[in-house]
Amino acid sequence: MASIEHEIKQTKHLDDHLKANLNIMFTANWLHNRISASLKPFNITPEQFNVLRILKGSHPKEMCQKDILSRMVAASSNLTLIIKKLSTKGLILVQSSNEDKRQYRINITKAGKDLLSKIEKDFDSKKVSYNSLSVSEAFHLNALLNKLRE
Repeated sequence: MASIEHEIKQTKHLDDHLKANLNIMFTANWLHNRISASLKPFNITPEQFNVLRILKGSHPKEMCQKDILSRMVAASSNLTLIIKKLSTKGLILVQSSNEDKRQYRINITKAGKDLLSKIEKDFDSKKVSYNSLSVSEAFHLNALLNKLRE
């Protein structure tokens, strides 16, 4: 296992707090790249995958754009473009709101749910390669990351 100093080619001693922050950012990017590569055969980005999972979680209830944005992992994503691409692919249905014509009602389609099922099966078969943590280690890591954000 390579240390963060080795990964970023750092020869100077790093303070443990700085090292932890760098390690989190480096690891998040590393994981994002691995997930992106796994989603490529499905012609979908991690951000599109995130939106589909959010919509699946609220299905059959429709969602508006601001509610989807509030649940996204990376809230700075260009949600309008993501929604347009998912709609073009037939993975979501976008309809004007009856109450406010500036707002849209968004829901996942059967094709979107089917694609998520295929992706989830693929991810399940590769779970070991994404995460070598035990259940206990994952629990403790989650607790530490939650504490960091407090």
